[in-house]
Amino acid sequence: MDISSTAGAERIDRRRSPAGSLAADLAGRSAVSWGAVAAGAAAAASLSLILLILGVGLGLSSVSPWAREGANAATIGLSTILWLSLTQVLASAMGGYLAGRLRARWTEAPADEVYFRDTAHGFLAWAVASLATAALLGSVIASILGGGVQAGASMAATGTASAAVAGSAAGAQGPAPMGYFVDALFRPMAANAEQAASASAVSAQAQASDKDTAEVGRIFMNVSRAQPLPAEDIRYIGQLVAQRTGLSQQDSEKRVNDVYSRVQAKLNDAEVAVREAADKARKASAYSALWLFVSLLVGAFVASLAATFGGRLRDA
Repeated sequence: MDISSTAGAERIDRRRSPAGSLAADLAGRSAVSWGAVAAGAAAAASLSLILLILGVGLGLSSVSPWAREGANAATIGLSTILWLSLTQVLASAMGGYLAGRLRARWTEAPADEVYFRDTAHGFLAWAVASLATAALLGSVIASILGGGVQAGASMAATGTASAAVAGSAAGAQGPAPMGYFVDALFRPMAANAEQAASASAVSAQAQASDKDTAEVGRIFMNVSRAQPLPAEDIRYIGQLVAQRTGLSQQDSEKRVNDVYSRVQAKLNDAEVAVREAADKARKASAYSALWLFVSLLVGAFVASLAATFGGRLRDA
């Protein structure tokens, strides 16, 4: 038998064999069309950036610094989650479809291998786009969001400045937020006009110096909120109150206890408010991370599915 005829027959059998065709196809070229993957990833990253800019614009237009105007926090949070999910689905679908449609045609590979490769191309396009978006998140997207962050910071700074102006007079009489309570402590109590005039004269003489009011503020702030005011401090402050208001020592001490209870309640309410705000921020961060994780998983699935659809159209 001719040796050349035998070799030709073996090559024919190899081309007819599915295993031989697959092996020859894998050995002849790479199974990944990186050009198609890069094109799909670029399209997905660009569409994500465009949709993100649109979402920021819509979000800033729906909020307002004025009370009872604009969307509330719950609505904004839900809208943000839905918009991020929609952005991930649309961008991933676009990137996966382009990666599957633009990849090289595999005429020798069986159907299941083509399906796997299309799925892998869609997943790779989503992965590259996600990494590119994460890399740009610290530069381009941060600069886009900077305007909104600065606007929110300006609103917060305005509110802080207003609070500081409102409390500046109290700060002159005692450590904030004690100014109002110290004023209430030394407020004269009069049953008629004559007593009011007499108490006002006594108060005017006593208020020539702010030493007493500042001292009372320091005493109130020195005691822990979980402890009662010491008896010697009650007696001492009661003497100051009696000198200022003309009340008896017993009534002055009762006023001291009442005002101190109000101070404790106010400080406790402020602490609870701060803890609640911190807990809400923690929960919001946790929910955002979880929903972002879910949206990324959905994006990976959509990209892979769209790539198989684009690959079928390419081979049709």
